[in-house]
Amino acid sequence: MWFWWFMFVCNMVCSLAMIIGGWFMWKHCPKRINPLCGYRSRRSRLNQDTWRFAHENCGKRWWKIGWIMLIPTILVQIPFYGADDDTIGMLGMILCIVECTILLVSIIPTEMALKKNFNDDGSRKEGNEPQECG
Repeated sequence: MWFWWFMFVCNMVCSLAMIIGGWFMWKHCPKRINPLCGYRSRRSRLNQDTWRFAHENCGKRWWKIGWIMLIPTILVQIPFYGADDDTIGMLGMILCIVECTILLVSIIPTEMALKKNFNDDGSRKEGNEPQECG
C-alpha cells in the first residue's frame, strides 16, 4: 500500500508543477530576461516584449493543461490501489512519460505564437497589440 501512495504523490508532481509553474509564469513572470529562470528560448529572449509574451502564453497553457492532466492522473491510479508493486511501478512510469511528453510538447504552440506575433528581430508584426504580463 505504501508504494501505491508513494507513486500517487510522485505522479501528481508533474501536474501540480504545471499548475503552479504556469500560474507563476502567467501572473508573475521574471521582470528581466535572465539565463536562470523562466521560459528561455531564442525567440523569447529577443527583447522584453517577447519575454513577457512567451511567459503569459506558456503560463496560461501550462496552467490549463496541468488542471486537465490532474483528473486523469488521479482516475487512472485509483483502480490499481492494492495492486502489486511491479504493476504500480509500471503504471507510474507510463504516467510519468505521458505527463513529461505533454509538458515538453506544450512548448511548440508557444513558439508558434511567438513566430506569428513577432518578426525575427523581435519587433511586433503589424496589427499585434502588446500584451501585459500578469
